Amino acid sequence: MENTLRRSLQRLLRLPTLTLTLTLGLAAGTVLMLPMLSAQAAADDSLSRLQQAGVVRIANTQTSPPWSYLDDKNQPDGYDVAVAREIFRRIGVARIEFIADKFKNFVEGINARKYDVVVNSMARTPEREKVVDFTLPYTVQDFRIWVNASNTDIRDRASLKGKSVGASAGTANEMWAHKNLPDSQVRAYEGGGFLYNDLVSGRLDSVIDSYFNGYKMKTINNLPVKTVGAPLVYSLGAAVLPKHADALKAAMDKAITDMIADGTLQKIAQRYVSPEYDMVGNMKKAIDH
Repeated sequence: MENTLRRSLQRLLRLPTLTLTLTLGLAAGTVLMLPMLSAQAAADDSLSRLQQAGVVRIANTQTSPPWSYLDDKNQPDGYDVAVAREIFRRIGVARIEFIADKFKNFVEGINARKYDVVVNSMARTPEREKVVDFTLPYTVQDFRIWVNASNTDIRDRASLKGKSVGASAGTANEMWAHKNLPDSQVRAYEGGGFLYNDLVSGRLDSVIDSYFNGYKMKTINNLPVKTVGAPLVYSLGAAVLPKHADALKAAMDKAITDMIADGTLQKIAQRYVSPEYDMVGNMKKAIDH
């Protein structure tokens, strides 16, 4: 089991065997270990500079609950914010300056040195990897089937055959639905509110959306919806650093590793995301997917 998980993580992250140590402590007790990063990665000053300055500048949107937002005292809060604070507490950087920016600006902002890192659950892609580096993943979003709470016909992906499926226009969910559900009636919606309005009214049989959006509609908007079946798609999120900030990346990777192993990451997810959401377990599923 350990060898299989090790290979899957290395393939996902495209990192050599001697790059990092990851302990993935799962509810079932599964532990994944990768060899420790060698001292060679500490050759640059990306870590020591921050430790000596005692401050790190971290970017996130601050407009995307539960990930990052401003609390009732107008202070940054949320899952990404809590994870960032814990990472740099463990690294030994005393103060964090959170900088609000738009998602589309993050890569450019890192390379322009507007901030030191981005902690905003950003997905690792080949295009982004050409110009920035990523830490180990610390979050995962899964995209699921949402139906009216009274629906008993749709139970999983197979039972979407012949049914109408809604997705937000232009999103990966819409593209996935067109590609993978040829026997369904895929409908694109410009607004998420219209999407769920039609689901609740019965004009739409199902919706493909993230667990978090659907959960928000269910709990905050009090809509009679529920999720069914296994997740359809996963998206792992990581922190973003400048290229070749090897020492800082090594320290952040170790902090994330330890937070997974000692249960801290799961506790943060249960506080900010949902008590029902198994962040660490779903990260393993995404890696194995």
